[in-house]
Amino acid sequence: MPSRALDRIRVSKTVRIFLEQRRPPEPVREKLDYGFLFYRHTVELLDIRPKWRKPGKKKFAFAKAVFVKARGAWKVYWRRASLKWRLYEPPTARSLSAFLKLVNEDKQGCFFG
Repeated sequence: MPSRALDRIRVSKTVRIFLEQRRPPEPVREKLDYGFLFYRHTVELLDIRPKWRKPGKKKFAFAKAVFVKARGAWKVYWRRASLKWRLYEPPTARSLSAFLKLVNEDKQGCFFG
């Protein structure tokens, strides 16, 4: 059990560092911000915006990585406008840092346009 907790802490720390570099300036964060979810073997990067006609925030996942233990790699997905997940090209990343690097570079314009 302690290794799961340590993995959770490592993943959270790595993703937080990445998001701090991508977050918009402080005045813009009320209208656009980034966050993440980590559950089971999945990390989802979120776009956080205010709801259009209601108070509160709306969270929309735009990138996802699922760890496949048998391969020792993360499968990388992006979300289409149809809300369906599609495999990114390249479809796997050897580490969480490699996944975040793919998202940051966004060579195909799937994550940040």
